[in-house]
Amino acid sequence: MQSSIKHNDISKLHQTTISRAVQQILLGSALAVAAAPLLAQTADNTTEQAVEVISVTGSYSRSLEQAVDLKKSNIGFSDSVVATDVADFPEQNLAEALQRMPGVTIERNKGLGSKINVRSLPSEFTHVSINNLATASGSGGRDVEFDIFASEIIQSVTVQKSPTAADEEGGIAGSVMISTARPFDYNERKLIVSAEGAHNSISEEIDPKFSFLASDTFGDWGALVSFSKAGRTNRTDSNSGINFRPMGRFLEATGPRSDQAAAVLERDAGVVVSDRSDKDATNRIIFQDKVGDRLYLNDQDKWGATASLQYKPGNDFSLTFDAMKGGYDVTEDEYDAAAYTASSRSTLETIHDYDDTTLAQYGIIVLTDVSYTATQHEFLSKQRINNTDYSQYSLALDWQTHGWDINGLVGFSGAEKSQDYANLKHVAYAPSRSRWTANGGETVVSANPASIDMYNSPDSYLFEAYETELEQVSDDKYAAQLDFKKALQLDFMPALSSVQFGVRYTDKSKKRQFGAAKIQGPAAGDASWVNNRTLADSELQWVTDIVPGGAYKAKDLNWMQVSNDYARSTFRYAGFSTPFNEGDYYRVDEEALSLYAMANLDFDLAGKPVTLNAGVRAVDTSVLSFGYHQVQNEDGSNGYTDTPISKEGSYTDVLPSLNMTVEILDDVLFRAAASETLMRPALTNIAYKRSVSWNEFRFTDGNPDLQPTYAKQWEAGVEWYLQNGGILAASYFWKDIEGVVRQELTGVVENVEKRNANGTLDGYYDFDVYQPVNADGSYKVTGLELIAQLPLNMLHPLLDGFGVNANYTMLDNSLTGSSGLDIPTPPEGLADSTYNFTLYYENDRFDARISYNYKDKYVEVIERNLYPVYRDAYGQTDIAIGYNLTDNIKLSLKGINITDEATTGYTLTPQFPVMNEFSGRRISLGIRADF
Repeated sequence: MQSSIKHNDISKLHQTTISRAVQQILLGSALAVAAAPLLAQTADNTTEQAVEVISVTGSYSRSLEQAVDLKKSNIGFSDSVVATDVADFPEQNLAEALQRMPGVTIERNKGLGSKINVRSLPSEFTHVSINNLATASGSGGRDVEFDIFASEIIQSVTVQKSPTAADEEGGIAGSVMISTARPFDYNERKLIVSAEGAHNSISEEIDPKFSFLASDTFGDWGALVSFSKAGRTNRTDSNSGINFRPMGRFLEATGPRSDQAAAVLERDAGVVVSDRSDKDATNRIIFQDKVGDRLYLNDQDKWGATASLQYKPGNDFSLTFDAMKGGYDVTEDEYDAAAYTASSRSTLETIHDYDDTTLAQYGIIVLTDVSYTATQHEFLSKQRINNTDYSQYSLALDWQTHGWDINGLVGFSGAEKSQDYANLKHVAYAPSRSRWTANGGETVVSANPASIDMYNSPDSYLFEAYETELEQVSDDKYAAQLDFKKALQLDFMPALSSVQFGVRYTDKSKKRQFGAAKIQGPAAGDASWVNNRTLADSELQWVTDIVPGGAYKAKDLNWMQVSNDYARSTFRYAGFSTPFNEGDYYRVDEEALSLYAMANLDFDLAGKPVTLNAGVRAVDTSVLSFGYHQVQNEDGSNGYTDTPISKEGSYTDVLPSLNMTVEILDDVLFRAAASETLMRPALTNIAYKRSVSWNEFRFTDGNPDLQPTYAKQWEAGVEWYLQNGGILAASYFWKDIEGVVRQELTGVVENVEKRNANGTLDGYYDFDVYQPVNADGSYKVTGLELIAQLPLNMLHPLLDGFGVNANYTMLDNSLTGSSGLDIPTPPEGLADSTYNFTLYYENDRFDARISYNYKDKYVEVIERNLYPVYRDAYGQTDIAIGYNLTDNIKLSLKGINITDEATTGYTLTPQFPVMNEFSGRRISLGIRADF
């Protein structure tokens, strides 16, 4: 159904949705209170449950023991870490704190862990919750940006790899369940204070971090507060942005550019293209689109705080209010010297070298060394100012009475995110020569007399624009949940130990506004700077002086550029602001109602104790998406509808699950699980809108009719629990994943007018229309996971204090063929193997750990839906050394990436690198007091 809705109607509808959510939340709370006495009257037995206390202090080996205890007691496949494990390892945020868990790896962005992968599957396949409430981060996807969360505020983390029916979402890869500390987690008053200073080897800056936790109980009441604040200044040097560009860019151009490209191809490479509009042919002739040398300076200011107020008159009742607030402010300066060979003025001049053998199996010819007639050389001073504020509030009820275990939850999770982007652009069109190098690419002076030294010709660069963008995102979620569990002792079915059932309602909404503007003169509507002001007319500095830290690490290279501070003060005239564009507005509302029922059985099979959990979850989801739809005006120009257009979508699912453990020997468990689960599509993909990429000649539409990605999965494994927290475990898992969301060509818009940045006509082109769709078919992922956690004194008394904590995950998947050229391609984000290895030693005073984390290569993106771009395999070594000055005060020395590994990537094969990036090593010195 489609309808036209005005802004006021949208606001009223959103208010109605929120009102309905609040009403259902309040109704759920009332039901919890009203139902409990009635349930108690029907029960004739009383069960008291001991409350497990997890301490956040203690030795590393003790934290491993606690994590193993949690793993053993869980009905499904899972792994956990507790706060000591986090505190004693070097990390910069919550993502990095989790990377040593079995099957968990992280995605890094300029040296910082940002998202997590479970069992090497893409990050969007992982469901994340904090205190049993799914977490908003403002990303627009289902993945959570972990870099916004401080690790000091957490108490424990469990990665649930086999879901139960009671879980909100199973997560195709797994569910990451984070818990913050509560006052009754401690058996006494607690005060923990820590401070740290960290040094980055490239930026040469020292970054502070401070945190504290205070907790106490007062009879039946308890209160806890924690706070963490950290700064981070990190520099990254990167020879990157090097990508494949199909020859259709030149061969489909109007005028002599196309004829010259065809002639040079035939003359220098012997390649004849009979039909220049045949994309299957032109997409297999590749040239180097851009070469960029970049310096990034990333300044972060992050804080996070939690508060918990708990009423607990006994072990059978507690009412807990949890609150979490935080902020993550980032200013990233990027200084970019780039050569765009595929400019609208350019074509081939001379092909010096080409490769027709490396990718011959795909029919691809790569022009590896080419001179171009009019390369677009660019000096770009970019600045991104990102601000994220997140908050989460929840009220949890835990009540055991007369054999009933009643749990209720109402909560809110929200994130407000803004990005202010600016790009000062100077351009010089001139002949040049670009080619691949061993670690990236380079642009040099060509044989053409008009060629320039792009790094040392400021008078040749003309001002084009000071581009600005402003984005604001609001991401909110309300939730209410009510669970009942009844312990049973039935004569006619003694194996049935308990039943559990419940209901959960969630209301999620994301709203996004976006605008862009270009400044081309000293006042609004003034374009006098364009083609009249040169780069030399601005205040220039050596880029390695603008960004602290010395020489450029990726090459023996330096150049002069405009600082972002100068650009912001000079080019933004008084009264300037970036307006929001109605065509870029969208909002997505999603409501989900889940009902589940489970049964727990305990019985003997062939004399072996068996625990079995079986359940089913029914989910009903409705989506309402709003956006301004693009239309073609009568004069042929592009425009948007006057009011937002809405579209509804919905889906209903029934998802079964089964988890079982068999104690085949003392401390040896056989564990098995089977389930069907889903991951919902990203809200950005559901949004009913159309966006345009002028450089790629592409429109991208949203799709409110998207369905979730589904997985049928099973797993079997053996776990041998040893003394002192040791464990050896192996499991084999299998997943059949279908409905993967991919961008697919769904139409073509002909004769679209495209203009250059200076307003001149570039030409008329056919624009492809892409849309996210659920791909047909499915692919299978199978894997093996191995865990070895061993205190080595079990081998020999002389090894007392030494231990090993290691895990390995190996995947095998059926190829998906998502490339438009039928290049066999694994799913984006999926790595074949990952492993973590930690060797540690500790005694009463001293502890030391060295850890190595490895992630195999994986497809980062499929460029233009044609060419798989890989992030190369990466391994990082971290260390941590601690010394207890007193029983309460500990001094620590930590190192991240101590071997200074580079991050690299390539298209299809390492012979065609796309990135060579350095973010340096990080050494920190800290002190922690525990009273």
